[in-house]
Amino acid sequence: MKIRLHELKENLIYLGLWLTLFLAPVVTMFFRASSNTELDFNWSEIFHVWRIYAVYFVIFLIHNFILAPLLIYKHKKTMYLVTTTCLVAVFILFQCTHRHKHLPADRHHPMRMEERFPDFNRDRDHRPPKELPPKFREDKMRREHKEPLPPLMFGQADLAHSIMIILMLGMNLGIKLYFKSDQDAKEMQLLEKQNLEQQLEYLKYQINPHFFMNTLNNIHALVDINPEMAKSTILELSKLMRYVLYEGAKTLVPLQKDINFLRNYINLMKLRYTDKVKIDIDIQENIPDKSIPPMLLITFVENAFKHGVSYKDNSFITIRLNCTDERLYFSCQNSKHPESTNEQGGVGLANVKKRLELLFGDNHHLDIHDEDNTYMVNLEIPFLQSSVQTTSIS
Repeated sequence: MKIRLHELKENLIYLGLWLTLFLAPVVTMFFRASSNTELDFNWSEIFHVWRIYAVYFVIFLIHNFILAPLLIYKHKKTMYLVTTTCLVAVFILFQCTHRHKHLPADRHHPMRMEERFPDFNRDRDHRPPKELPPKFREDKMRREHKEPLPPLMFGQADLAHSIMIILMLGMNLGIKLYFKSDQDAKEMQLLEKQNLEQQLEYLKYQINPHFFMNTLNNIHALVDINPEMAKSTILELSKLMRYVLYEGAKTLVPLQKDINFLRNYINLMKLRYTDKVKIDIDIQENIPDKSIPPMLLITFVENAFKHGVSYKDNSFITIRLNCTDERLYFSCQNSKHPESTNEQGGVGLANVKKRLELLFGDNHHLDIHDEDNTYMVNLEIPFLQSSVQTTSIS
């Protein structure tokens, strides 16, 4: 359907150009007859011009539907150049032949001067040669020097027609190339969009198992420490699962809902640790009605709890979030311990880096400071515009 629409637009342009060209003699004749009452509306003159245009139109059709596709779609350059050159040569030969056939009869069959001018013999004895009319002198010189009449030659009019036909074919080729490049660009954008969506979906499918695995491990640890607390934790986990299943599948979610998801996760993680772990959360109170990709910030918070908490030493996690009308600023800092630095990170951090690149390109900033005792992430992203329908989380 898109290809047909593309061809329809191209053909409409050609139709408009040719209609304008064929109507131009009629309009010109109309204004000439209107401005001068002595002139009549001469249809024979218009038909003569149309016959000339008809030759151009036939050549255009041959080039547009047969020759140009050889170059544009099949990339047969040699065949295109050879066939187009032959077409132009046939046109030039036709023009020369057509012009030669319509020369005056005396140019093809020269008559004797006495036949053309009966009074010549009568007057030639009474008129000096220098006073002969120009036509008499021209014919006399041809007869005396036996100069043949001009053969079939390439004149200025033929040159003008040839230039016109070459310009017409070039215009046709240019329009075809424009529509072809425009169609290729649209198809490339569609492929890039589909590829981007597939990559994002793949990354989402990686996030969900990764998130659930870490959370279930935390609940497993609570079962041994405090079974009753583990039961209440499972209820909190169900809320998180609903968010992941229903909101995580969307392109964008309200910022407030993603913040609530972070709070629920942090509250869930607090149940597991003692007072040796200091968790500081500083989130802007007045959250604007903006949208962000779901489960984008949770990866940094998960990473902080996984690598920044020690059961032996004092630990800290500091999370800050504030925003303007256009951008969101997020930071997460945590302590580092020898036992946590030996653990290998999972797919979470690499995953979120890839998502940020696909979603925002160069319009984001991710700064990671990995020092001896602390690990800090600073993230700055723009808000994305979208009408997002959400499902409430109870």
